[in-house]
Amino acid sequence: MDQEKPTVDAHLQKDEPIPVAQTVQIPLDQQSQSTPFQTPLSENLGHEGVSGDTQGGFEPANVTQTTLADSQAVANEVDPIAAPTEGPTADTPSPVPPRPEPPVPAEGLLHARRSSIPAIPTRDGRSNGHSEPWPQTPPSSALSHPVHKRSLTMSTGHTVSVVLISSALETILTSKEAKRSHPLRNSAQNALEMVRAGKGGDRPREIFEPLRLACETRSEKLMIASLDCISKLISYSFFAEETSAPLLPSPPPSPTLQGRQSMSGSQSNIPQPSLVDLVVHTITACHIETTPETVSLQVVKALLALILSPTIYVHHSSLLKAVRTVYNVFLLSTDPVNQMVAQGGLTQMVQHVFTRCRSGKPLESDEGVILRSSVSSETLASPVPHHIASKTEAQRSSPVQGQLISDSAHTRNVETENAHEDNSSISPEEGSTQSHLPLDGQGHDGEGPVRLSLDARTESIHAHAELSTQDLFIKDAFLVLRALCKLTMKPLNTESERDLKSHAMRSKLLSLHLVLTVLNSHMSLLVDPSAVIFSSSSHEATTFIQAINQYLCLTLSRNAVSPVPQVFDASVEIFWRVMSGMRTKLKKEIEVLLHEIFIPILEMRTSTLKQKAVILAMLLKLCQDPQALVELYLNYDCDSEAADNIYEHLMNIISKVATLPYNTPQSKNAEPASPAVNPQSRVHGSSSYSSGVISVSGTIDTSTIGLSEGQLRRQGIECLVSVLRSLVTWGTTSGKTPADHSGDPATRSQTGEETGHDSMTPDSSLDRLATITGSVEVLRQSTPDVVDDPTRFENAKQKKTTLLEGIKKFNFKPKRGVQFLLETGFIPSSSPLDIARFLLTTDGLSKAMIGEYLGEGDDVNVAIMHAFVDLLDFRTLKFIDALRLFLQAFRLPGEGQKIDRFMLKFAERYIAGNSQTPFKNADTAYVLSYSTIMLNTDAHNPQVKNRMTKSDFIRNNRGINDGDDLPEEFLYSIFDEIQHNEIRMKDEIDAVVTLPTTGPGLANVLANVGRDLQKEAYMLQSSSIANKTEALFRTLMRSQRRSRAGEQFFGASHFVHVRPMFEVAWIPFLAGLSGPLQNTDDLEVVDLCLDGFKNAIRIVCFFDLELERNAFVTTLGKFTFLNNLGEMKTKNMEAIKALLDVAVSEGNNLKGSWREVLSCVSQLEHMQLISSGLEVPDSGKKGRPKKLPNEDLANESRSTHITVAADMVFSLSHHLSGTAIVGFVRALCDVSWEEIQSSGLSQHPRLFSLQKLVEISYYNMNRIRLEWSNLWDILGEHFNQVCCHSNPHVGFFALDSLRQLSMRFLEKEELPHFKFQKDFLKPFEHTMIHNANPDIRDMVLQCLQQMIQARVENMRSGWRTMFSVFSAASKVLTERIANSAFEIVSRLNKDHFAAIVRHGSFADLTVCITEFCKVSKYQKLSLLAIAMLRGVIPVMLNSPECAPGPEGQSPSEDVMIRFWFPVLFGFYDIIMNGEDLEVRRLALDSLFTTLKIHGESFPVEFWDTVCQELLFPIFAVLKSSQDLSRFSTQEDMSVWLSTTMIQALRDLVDLYTFYYDILERFLDGLMDLLCVCICQENDTLARIGTSCLQQFLENNATKLSTARWERVASTFVKLFRTTTPHQLFDETLRVEIDCNTVDLDTSADSTGQAILPAPLSPTSERSLSEVKPSLSSRRRIFKQIIVKCVLQLLLIEMTNDLLRNDTVYHTMPPDQLLRLMGVLDHSYQFARMFNDDKELRTGLWKVGFMKHLPNLLKQESSSASTLVHVLLRMYFDERVEHQSARPQIAERLLPLGLNVLSDYTKLRADTQAKNIAAWTPVVTEILDGFCRFDDKTFVKYLPVIYPLSTGLLARDIAPEIRLGLKRYFERVGYTHGIMESS
Repeated sequence: MDQEKPTVDAHLQKDEPIPVAQTVQIPLDQQSQSTPFQTPLSENLGHEGVSGDTQGGFEPANVTQTTLADSQAVANEVDPIAAPTEGPTADTPSPVPPRPEPPVPAEGLLHARRSSIPAIPTRDGRSNGHSEPWPQTPPSSALSHPVHKRSLTMSTGHTVSVVLISSALETILTSKEAKRSHPLRNSAQNALEMVRAGKGGDRPREIFEPLRLACETRSEKLMIASLDCISKLISYSFFAEETSAPLLPSPPPSPTLQGRQSMSGSQSNIPQPSLVDLVVHTITACHIETTPETVSLQVVKALLALILSPTIYVHHSSLLKAVRTVYNVFLLSTDPVNQMVAQGGLTQMVQHVFTRCRSGKPLESDEGVILRSSVSSETLASPVPHHIASKTEAQRSSPVQGQLISDSAHTRNVETENAHEDNSSISPEEGSTQSHLPLDGQGHDGEGPVRLSLDARTESIHAHAELSTQDLFIKDAFLVLRALCKLTMKPLNTESERDLKSHAMRSKLLSLHLVLTVLNSHMSLLVDPSAVIFSSSSHEATTFIQAINQYLCLTLSRNAVSPVPQVFDASVEIFWRVMSGMRTKLKKEIEVLLHEIFIPILEMRTSTLKQKAVILAMLLKLCQDPQALVELYLNYDCDSEAADNIYEHLMNIISKVATLPYNTPQSKNAEPASPAVNPQSRVHGSSSYSSGVISVSGTIDTSTIGLSEGQLRRQGIECLVSVLRSLVTWGTTSGKTPADHSGDPATRSQTGEETGHDSMTPDSSLDRLATITGSVEVLRQSTPDVVDDPTRFENAKQKKTTLLEGIKKFNFKPKRGVQFLLETGFIPSSSPLDIARFLLTTDGLSKAMIGEYLGEGDDVNVAIMHAFVDLLDFRTLKFIDALRLFLQAFRLPGEGQKIDRFMLKFAERYIAGNSQTPFKNADTAYVLSYSTIMLNTDAHNPQVKNRMTKSDFIRNNRGINDGDDLPEEFLYSIFDEIQHNEIRMKDEIDAVVTLPTTGPGLANVLANVGRDLQKEAYMLQSSSIANKTEALFRTLMRSQRRSRAGEQFFGASHFVHVRPMFEVAWIPFLAGLSGPLQNTDDLEVVDLCLDGFKNAIRIVCFFDLELERNAFVTTLGKFTFLNNLGEMKTKNMEAIKALLDVAVSEGNNLKGSWREVLSCVSQLEHMQLISSGLEVPDSGKKGRPKKLPNEDLANESRSTHITVAADMVFSLSHHLSGTAIVGFVRALCDVSWEEIQSSGLSQHPRLFSLQKLVEISYYNMNRIRLEWSNLWDILGEHFNQVCCHSNPHVGFFALDSLRQLSMRFLEKEELPHFKFQKDFLKPFEHTMIHNANPDIRDMVLQCLQQMIQARVENMRSGWRTMFSVFSAASKVLTERIANSAFEIVSRLNKDHFAAIVRHGSFADLTVCITEFCKVSKYQKLSLLAIAMLRGVIPVMLNSPECAPGPEGQSPSEDVMIRFWFPVLFGFYDIIMNGEDLEVRRLALDSLFTTLKIHGESFPVEFWDTVCQELLFPIFAVLKSSQDLSRFSTQEDMSVWLSTTMIQALRDLVDLYTFYYDILERFLDGLMDLLCVCICQENDTLARIGTSCLQQFLENNATKLSTARWERVASTFVKLFRTTTPHQLFDETLRVEIDCNTVDLDTSADSTGQAILPAPLSPTSERSLSEVKPSLSSRRRIFKQIIVKCVLQLLLIEMTNDLLRNDTVYHTMPPDQLLRLMGVLDHSYQFARMFNDDKELRTGLWKVGFMKHLPNLLKQESSSASTLVHVLLRMYFDERVEHQSARPQIAERLLPLGLNVLSDYTKLRADTQAKNIAAWTPVVTEILDGFCRFDDKTFVKYLPVIYPLSTGLLARDIAPEIRLGLKRYFERVGYTHGIMESS
């Protein structure tokens, strides 16, 4: 045979050392081969995990070797966990009881012979006509015997049939081989005799011996006969062997075949192998490379019968030997039938090995059997002891019951089973209690109790290993799976890769498919925490998944990069099962496989389309599994330990695949359908060699995928859409259980979760993994786990994102990055050690940037670099290895000084850690490291032409070791190492291999003929990927063994995770869906993309992601192409449908995105109009009409689907939530305004959306008032806007719509104190005010008129808005509008006054009438209106609605304010703002007349309101200039002041007189008002003020109380003080000013006769101004001084008039009179002082104060005159109070009189004639007064008066003075007796 046919055995024995163990030698045939059967003490696979050789298995070895197994190799497969030990173990072997087999009656033997050939599975997975021989449970009758008997009973008196064996024995005896071989002949003869004598049943070994020897003869005939016989005997459980002793001595002499004595009476004391092992060995030995096909077939049948036997259990090494032999038959046989049989048999055997683990599990009988045996397989065929069998029979009532547990039942019962298993593992003899310790000494995330390590049981010296049948079954399963995994790892050579028929290829494919079959069918066993494998040497227990983990990972890492499609497909299928079923257990491993293998292959340019397609098909399954998807995100993207954000990365890649460029237009037919799960077997080309491919359910049919880029794109889109569907399922289907959904076909199909048999998804609880089979949709549990806290994962994700940002910053600017990482806490402190540790241990940092950062010369950087190197451990490393480790930690910078610092530190660190080196000091290491780096560059840089030789290298390093040379061997080793293994950065090794390009020239072209350059590049990349992955796995295994805890896997149960998952991937989603939608017209792809859009929008709406929602909806809106009808295609119609579907289904959450949807609906309607010919399309940019959509699309746009969906958007709006409807309406208003604006002034404007607004207003009118108010805020504003549009067609339509809505709205009753109607009708008011079109305004009035006619009884708060509209109409410049409005108001006032009052709108009515009064343009209207306003009062008084209350009670304040005040205020408003003088006069008259007529009934409080709010504010203009703003011109104001206000002041004083008793309390207000009026710069106002004050006092003098007189006196005091011109004495006013300065204030005097209010400000005695005043300010001051002088005179005159009025004089108290005299005296003294100061007067005259010399003569004389008159009158007043005040009066009077007389005598007649004329009456009155003194007083003052009187005689005096003097001198004569009285 050629070199290509290796056998399994050598492969197994190649690297595995033979353990020291006792063996039993079995004599064989002439070849003298010995087969050791043994139990190993150790094996190559210790508990440390993967050993040096991971490629063991049972692959065919070299042909030159025999196919007979070296059982050493097999033995080494036995214990997966055993550690090397020395000496005997503590385990004592004991027989393992098999299941009892059913007895076969004699008459059934022949039939049994026929059916004993095992069933071979056909391609459809069923057996060929026979039921599959699953393990059978025996009937109860079998347990009535203490010991099990074989079916072939020859010595117990049962019916005997020798046919079964005798024919075979006779064939052997008659053969020529028997004649040659004495042992064969004798044994056959002996056996035949025993059979015939009926004694063979108890001696199976002796019966078997001739068959065994016959097999070893290598005679085809004998082998066939023997094997056939053995098969039949197996079927009848003939080889089941009894146990010889229940217990064996402990400790045992050796862990080999102990306690087994030969049943054939052998005298040897050496234990013999079990009969089953002997049978297995005999059968397997029959097959070698040269074995005939017929014999091979019999070998397969016999082994299959043996393995599948329900009563004979084959374990461990024998099992492996049997499996391996069938495997070899498959590989070496050239007969297709044999290959098929072997392949089917192998599959059935492997399935059986795993199935019996599951079927045996829940039966306590199996668990209860305590096996006192070592873990060798030779001890495992013996009957069940009676006491155990009888105990467990009750549980075996049915032959099949409990054999195959459904996965769901298994899931539910895991914990129960664990408990049962542990309890039942207790030895019945010892009753020892087993502790429930977890495997790693810690809790296992809540897993059930796990089988503990055997250490606890070996404390006692007599303890034994307690292994149940279940444990042995599980160990068998593990050994078989491990061996299969090892077989998959064997590398293929180049030829094998090309030839699918080669042994290596077929072996790899078969082993991969067997592994896949196991994972597909038995995942529940693999991940079951109670499936534990025990080590017989180290006593450790390991779960199945932990034990097989490393082999599965290496299987994948070696095969998943294979360029062979079949191998790659199988690897991907295996990985999917690992990921879907084992992800909770293999978190880190799956990350490595994805990150290092599958994701890179997807991204590589060199990988084939088929490979990418297969991975995408696998990812599609992942994308369809919501739980797996969410857990992928939680465990990798939210885990800072995970190197990659795998979910995010995958979404980005899939998105890129989905958007692959469209090179050529893809025809739909060219692309086969997308891959789907296809459970049927694939069809392969017929050949004489079976490929080893086994049909596995749930695998993908790869023959139809990866044929084109278009297909790949399609797959990418399907993946994206599936992800979105899964996220929708997980995130938005809350509260539903999986049961609900599995019954709902709609939901299930929507989710796309129709995964087949392989849909293995972890349960949400972390301690168990449920394997869910069948078509079950996996949904989130309704109540999330407590552990599953979304905030925690969000924080973890945020932390990871921040870390990645820090790494990115570092890789750009290291210093900035380190600073950022310090601030965010990823580097704990700024100490060099912390920074160095971060740089060394963090993945993702650029090695080049680390080198740059550490190489900086700053002290800080150098310290960090030293700390960094100190963290590297160079101890015990060779120099070159240390240097490699050092240089791979960062990239050396290019600068020499930096390199120097690095190498100095390296040398120092290396020498410090390694004392045993050839280096004498660190300098040597330093120089040599430099030299090695140069050698590395020289040897591997392609630009170096002349490379360094070994001798050059030696020469370069001469004398560097402190003057000596380093050993040459040492330097040679360095040279060789560098030559063969370049020092490279790890990331350089993994760098992407570029495709080799063909150089120019014919030679290069010819050189590349036949080369697959892409494949070569892929091979280069894939090998480095595989190596790197394997290295990562080894590191991972080591770290896991150290920690023993493993990575915590987080199960998902919370819907909130969908939000961050969508947020990180929404851009790829959008790109991946919109790209194909834009570039393809394939409707299937379009539908897929649109489905993706719908799901994405559902998610963004559910989680309210505003930015994402806007992006998706806007993009979908753009794809409708409604703004470009000519380019529209069918796909755009589909986009329209999708958008409408979204609007209907997601309306509640669309918020701001409604705008996009409604724009499309609007454009759709436009399109329908255009396509129907009802509207002309808009012209394009250059004036050409735009293209129309084609007819099909036009018809489609009017299809039922689109029409109904578009209508539902609006008709279902009443189902929207309160918040959603607001967004909807706002968007519709915006779209409506856009439509209207786009129409311009067209005759037929676009009003579609406005019409829809009206419709949805109808639909939503029954909403609660709160929601409706929010709606109308938006709608009302929109109607305001639309009704005032410049296009009247728009305004008319809007108004009519508004009228209809209002009519409908007014049907609803409004409760008191609400204002919905008022708000609803506001747009009418807005339109009336802001739309200047008379027709529109007229329509507003018509609308209101109609409403009044139709809905007047329902009108409530709407009255207010109506009157506001009419008020606005009064100001309109179109007379007919104002007239119409007034007519309506008149009618309302007449017909509906009671209703208006009842609903609280009386004030609005009065305001409305008032507005008409104030209009000047239509005086007729104004006069009618004021008449109406006056007419309101009697109507109001007679109206029962305005009744003040029961008779006799004063009306309440509320009634006054509600009814009287609005009317009065109307009059006030007209007085203040009426434009027509006549109307103002009427209003003023009406106001005061009304107050006089009806004021008597007003409460005092209301009078207070009237005064404060209506009367005094009329005069506010006098106090504040702000009130002047209402006058448009000064002339208007002057007219108003001179007419209306003066009349109002007189009327007010008159009112006070009329109602003095009521208004007395407001006297202060009146006094203040009169003060303000008098103290005006305007002479007219001041005179009116004084006149009114005088009139008031004269009219009311008798009514004033003392307190009121005091207030009046205070008013006079204040008035005199305010008007005293103290500024006359201000020296600054007399300073000369440069007359050249420009006077800007010259116009101030030119106000003419206009009356303007200008209140005076009282000044202090002396001006505080020290600053030299300007000319203009001086003139202003002079003017004010003159005004004050005039006012002072006015006041003196008024005081004089008042005090000469007898009524006033007599009612005014004397103390108040004296106060008045005081101010008059002050005025007199002030004027006298000024007149006397001639210098002052001259100074003022000089500066231009007056044109003549200023004087205050009039003030002085008139004040003196009044003083004299009043004081004299008071002096001579006879009333008591005056008499008592006489001394004070005299004090004032005498000095005054004397002063006057004195001054008078000094006057010069020639120059002071005026003065004399002014003073003459005063002097006369003084003289007259003196004459009236009584005698005593006259005498008293005579000395001072007399001289002055005589002085007058010398002057030329007036006759009246002369007469006065005469009377005086007469009195003097009488007093002194000179004259006698007549």
